[in-house]
Amino acid sequence: MKNALYFKFLLAYVILGVMGILTISTLGSSLIQHRILDNIGESLYKEAISIASYQADADYSDASDIEESYNNLKSLSNYQDARIMITNSSGVILLDTGLDFTASSDSKLEHFDPSSFGTDFYQTGHFYDYFDSDMINVMVPITQNLTTKGYVSLHTPQSTIIENREDVLGPVYIIFMVLFIISLMILGLFSFSVYRPLKKITEGANEYAAGNLDYNIPVDTDDEMGYLATTLNYMSNELDKMGDYQHKFVANVSHDFRSPLTSIKGYVEAIMDGTIPPEMQEKYLKIVVGETERLEKLTKSLLTLDKLDSKGRPIHIASFDINSTIKNTAASFEGTCRKKKITIELHLEMEKLFVSADIEQIQQVLYNLIDNAIKFSLNDSIIKVETSEKHGTVFVSVKDSGVGISKQSINKIWDRFYKQDSSRGKDRKGTGLGLSIVKEIITAHNQNINVISTEGVGTEFIFTLEKTRNV
Repeated sequence: MKNALYFKFLLAYVILGVMGILTISTLGSSLIQHRILDNIGESLYKEAISIASYQADADYSDASDIEESYNNLKSLSNYQDARIMITNSSGVILLDTGLDFTASSDSKLEHFDPSSFGTDFYQTGHFYDYFDSDMINVMVPITQNLTTKGYVSLHTPQSTIIENREDVLGPVYIIFMVLFIISLMILGLFSFSVYRPLKKITEGANEYAAGNLDYNIPVDTDDEMGYLATTLNYMSNELDKMGDYQHKFVANVSHDFRSPLTSIKGYVEAIMDGTIPPEMQEKYLKIVVGETERLEKLTKSLLTLDKLDSKGRPIHIASFDINSTIKNTAASFEGTCRKKKITIELHLEMEKLFVSADIEQIQQVLYNLIDNAIKFSLNDSIIKVETSEKHGTVFVSVKDSGVGISKQSINKIWDRFYKQDSSRGKDRKGTGLGLSIVKEIITAHNQNINVISTEGVGTEFIFTLEKTRNV
């Protein structure tokens, strides 16, 4: 079954060879034989007409004339490789170049009937049972003064046709075999350039189906097969990465759910069994509420990412004032900023700056970035949010003066559930999904987001939006 395609091609070539030989030996042989027969019959007929015209004035009652005609026709018979006969109107043979002169007369053809030729200029057969084997027979009347004096007939063995046919078929067979060998060479080339790479690709597909995504298909040609192998290798690498990502994703989700659930369970059990006295229960119930809020936030973030991944969350592009959106979003963090004594400074270009985007999704981007900045900023610090416009593109910047991000971590901050070590900030209640959501939303808008960070100085996130035209 694994070599079915290759064996099909081999079988096709074998059938082609057999059918080719059979076609040449049957249909081809028949057509060639018929063509040779027509050519010989036509040639003999023309020669018979010429002889009949020449013999019209001969006197077959004179022995000397008959002998002279015999000698002339004998020479012509040898040249034409045909037997020449002259008969009178009754079918009595006067001359027969196939016999000696003395024995070539006085025989009569049985059932002689010139009309049996009809409109055909030749016939095949025994010529009124005169010959023992099949002959090609041509007969033309000898006329003088509109009177038929006799008939000229030319005869050549039909075996001559077989010889001529074989002479023609010999080169045809040779040409066919040459073409067949060339076709086998093409099959070999096909096997080398198509079948072998295809077999390797099939083996690779079987390895992938068996779960071996590390397998690399060893085809590196510059044709379609090479392109297919490269594509499959790339696909397997991406699937392998996706598998690793899924394992990490599940592990991270399990970890982030297990920690608050463990706390909730522990505190609730302690309250129920009286370990925590009634006067302390309110304190620990607030901790339980905080943990449930953390779980709720994590669940919402996961649902948001799922919608973004599955394209289930459509983008509703509309024109809105980004400056007003920034002011409203920043105002929602007033209580949090007061606790940490953090100031949010807004540096907004123009009074109103309209952009084309999905306002709800951009609000979430701003919320996540400002929340992230507050979370990892030191107390008594400043967060700056700025807007600027250049060449029809609006740039939005969120900059904190926190501890910054290490060079080793800056390329990982977009990964889901990624959290830097505790030096990044004291608030470790985040889900590790905020920046992933930001990246997904900005990418879905066909815009860009970049990060600039220096350890001990701070971090700045800058993303772009399309400015609304003619506003």
